[in-house]
Amino acid sequence: MQTIEQVIIPRSRDIGGFEVSRILPVKARRMVGPFVFLDQMGPVQFNPGQGIDVLPHPHIGLATLTYLYQGSLMHADSLGVTQRILPGEINWMTAGRGITHSERTHPDDRARGMSLEGFQSWVALPKALEECAPDFEHHPNSALPKLTEPGVHMTLLLGEAYGCRAPAQTYSPLFYIDARIDAGHSVTLPNPKQDRALFIRSGTVESEGTLFESGQLLVVKPHTEVRFLAHSDASLLLLGGEPLDEPRHMFWNFVSSDKALIEQAKADWAAENWGQGRFQLPPNDQGAFVPLP
Repeated sequence: MQTIEQVIIPRSRDIGGFEVSRILPVKARRMVGPFVFLDQMGPVQFNPGQGIDVLPHPHIGLATLTYLYQGSLMHADSLGVTQRILPGEINWMTAGRGITHSERTHPDDRARGMSLEGFQSWVALPKALEECAPDFEHHPNSALPKLTEPGVHMTLLLGEAYGCRAPAQTYSPLFYIDARIDAGHSVTLPNPKQDRALFIRSGTVESEGTLFESGQLLVVKPHTEVRFLAHSDASLLLLGGEPLDEPRHMFWNFVSSDKALIEQAKADWAAENWGQGRFQLPPNDQGAFVPLP
């Protein structure tokens, strides 16, 4: 194929009793632009009394985006933010020099049971901003730009594409789009000078005479115009951006261009010096936490 560089198949990973599909990173592909991590959560059905409890854990050197299609999650972080995430909304947390957060099922959802499906993405920060102050933004679906034409319905989650800009502050040129393409219609990936990829959440799409199925991440060659035709109604994620200035190292939840910063973060978290060092437990989620692996 002239335009598809790689086809990546996710692997299952357990994150504390809850299985996700790990899309990025893989051995053959560590990043797409500044995107260093992409997990698909579900779809899964929780019975009454069941749910997710991702205990407080730290991050450095990145920003995280949580985006849901079904269900809800409760976010709590060391800035003191508590936020319920609903389908179609943006939870955008900048770790910078260090932040701690948890993600749990809301008590109401746990009591009645629910379906959950969504994605969590990590975006590495440019070297000059890796140790910026942590921050948090939440944007409702109504604030996100919609790009609609016959048979194509897109929501711009992050960055800039197709002449639109999403409201969340980003730190390097990128785009992240939730797209629904009706059967028989097509979409062309934006920003051909950037790294780009397309994840097929559901449906079947064709490019250059080759069919691709749900669950595949298609990494596109740079400086190419790529059009995908939907053979059935398709739900897609389009993502990409400019490559960062230097390669990134990753250990657990820590991302940095400098291994020494990761080693210091490991030591700081292992010290469990709550209230004294840079890592604090969320005020609304004290007690148990994820230990350093």
